[in-house]
Amino acid sequence: MTLTEQNQYDRQVASWLLFCAAVIFGMIVLGGVTRLTNSGLSMVEWRPLMGIVPPLSEQAWQETFDKYRLFPEYQKVNRGMSLEDFKSIFMFEYLHRVLGRLIGLLFFLPLVYFAVRGRIRQGLLPKLVFLFFLGGCQGLLGWYMVKSGLVDNPRVSQYRLTAHLGLAVAIYAYMLWLAFDLLFRGAQATGARPLAGASRALVGLVYLMILSGGLVAGIRAGFAYSTWPLMGDSFIPRGLYAGTPAWLDMFEDITTVQFNHRMFAYLLVVIIGVFATLVYRRGVGGRARLAVTLLLAALTIQVILGISTLLLHVPVALAAAHQGGAMVLLTAALFASHVLVRQQLPEP
Repeated sequence: MTLTEQNQYDRQVASWLLFCAAVIFGMIVLGGVTRLTNSGLSMVEWRPLMGIVPPLSEQAWQETFDKYRLFPEYQKVNRGMSLEDFKSIFMFEYLHRVLGRLIGLLFFLPLVYFAVRGRIRQGLLPKLVFLFFLGGCQGLLGWYMVKSGLVDNPRVSQYRLTAHLGLAVAIYAYMLWLAFDLLFRGAQATGARPLAGASRALVGLVYLMILSGGLVAGIRAGFAYSTWPLMGDSFIPRGLYAGTPAWLDMFEDITTVQFNHRMFAYLLVVIIGVFATLVYRRGVGGRARLAVTLLLAALTIQVILGISTLLLHVPVALAAAHQGGAMVLLTAALFASHVLVRQQLPEP
């Protein structure tokens, strides 16, 4: 195989990975909408194969609705819901699950094709197989999350929801990184280690911020304080870490969880601002300057979306955009990190 052919194959594999990542992006946003519309517990069975076929007749819809009415969410939250209302929430969860299966096919079939045709660069195939394994784990974790709400308390566990979100985001990020490796192989260098390390840490902080948002969604903490920059009538609200044990409040107390999410956002604004300043002061150009500029733009948009979501009391469309904005910010941070790791930067 010639170098030109290998580069062409690398671009094909990278394009496929970027397409799959884009679909996963949509899957994550759809998952947020499913959560925001309280649709996640509408499908009370996990049928990995037959579950791809929705109810096709009025009788089938009624049977599906009757199953739902046996569970606590209907009995304690949605008692009296009509069949038409049930269809609405059912379709969000159904589309979420079907898209998950579609992602599996979109990844597996091209993977087999590229592997059989020998188009996957040496050393990459085990990483791609690992990604497919993670995708299977994600499906299992999704059902494990749903099961936590099919009990006496019809609310999914915020821990399982955050784990489900976190694994989806990790798959997305790893997939993007592999695609960047293929697209920018010629730019590898060994310089700028301090900035490269800082960029990796920044990616980790954005990831933790997304997990923090998962906890906010899991206990609906975003509805508690529709004010900014104050939480109610003060910057530091009363009752913060007032539980026993206090550390558990960072996962289960509505006030503490929202406060921590806000503080995490402020921290990221400061750190990304300092990081961008350091990069600009090194006088770099090209992809590095573009990457950091995109990072600042993504951060600005995400801050605006976050504040607007709070002030308008978490409307579905805006909250979904905020979740999508978090993924855009992560994407920008990943791109900036990859560029800084791969490019030689001049010393200040």
